[in-house]
Amino acid sequence: MQQEIARVEAADGTGVAYASAGAGRPLVYIPGWLSHLELSWQLPEERSFYESLATDRRLIRYDRAGCGLSAPTSRPPSMDFELEQLAAVVAQLGPEPFDLIGTSLGALVAVAWAAAHPDTVRRLVLYGGWASGAEVSPPSVREHVLGLIEAHWGLGSDVLTDIFAPDADAAMRAQFGRYQRACSTSATARAMLALSYELEVRGLLGEVRTPTLVVHRADDRAAPVAQAAALAEGIAGARLVVLPGRSHLPYAGDTHELVATVRRFLGDRVAPRGSRTLTARQSEVAALISEGCTNREIAVRLGIDERSAEGHVERIRLRLGFRSRAQVAAWYATHRDRTEPTK
Repeated sequence: MQQEIARVEAADGTGVAYASAGAGRPLVYIPGWLSHLELSWQLPEERSFYESLATDRRLIRYDRAGCGLSAPTSRPPSMDFELEQLAAVVAQLGPEPFDLIGTSLGALVAVAWAAAHPDTVRRLVLYGGWASGAEVSPPSVREHVLGLIEAHWGLGSDVLTDIFAPDADAAMRAQFGRYQRACSTSATARAMLALSYELEVRGLLGEVRTPTLVVHRADDRAAPVAQAAALAEGIAGARLVVLPGRSHLPYAGDTHELVATVRRFLGDRVAPRGSRTLTARQSEVAALISEGCTNREIAVRLGIDERSAEGHVERIRLRLGFRSRAQVAAWYATHRDRTEPTK
């Protein structure tokens, strides 16, 4: 699956970059704190998550102003500005209602949009969100984290990575720390996190009439599960699903169950864990994994560099929903005679 990147302008002329992947009913994805459309597509875990959502769908993501591929701005972050940017993106979709998913900070933006534009949203998904930013963490903790980001963005991003993705391995945490720093400047990062702590949507919950799923991980270290319960209690008919796990990032931890929960709610087909097919190159790599080859040996056998081999292995593992090379090897041994590689 590939993504196509385009640009639109918000009401004030700010350039907003957005990406489309897949085909079918639109699913608009509002990002959390920071994002980068290109770099996120290069991270195996994050790309696999988006590809899973985009199966039989058109997934639309965007970078908010000052982040990723979108233009810098002198405007301070606010809910009004968030909604202006979202409006510019969804204006490209036509008149039919779309499905909307907001993650983390994006969940609050999704609530505000659904409350103000009920006829545009078919179904609403809120992941890792909260009703009141002031209740996400104690004031002393908020001030400490904001100060750390402002004074030392490198250290601040590493601390936040440990909070956002405790279930990720060391390699993924290192990647995500670098990714955050590439997404924005420290000033933008601090301003966006400050907005997260300031926003309050309790007063809007009663105005949401869209069928809504609130999904959260039980031990999310960035947003307490009580805040998910507050969202679900405030939206008439909303369904709350609490999944095991500690990671705030949707693509860290058990992403298969999260994606399955979301897709079931949207009325989409849910593939069993380990049921996805591989590309021709991935099948070659899976065969070598089943032979016990290391990444270096795979690289030599296929004439590619070791980093590319490592990337192939990770994408195979994530595509199949497995945690280890041994699981990939076992899967290949039972599927190689009847699996046809797809492109």
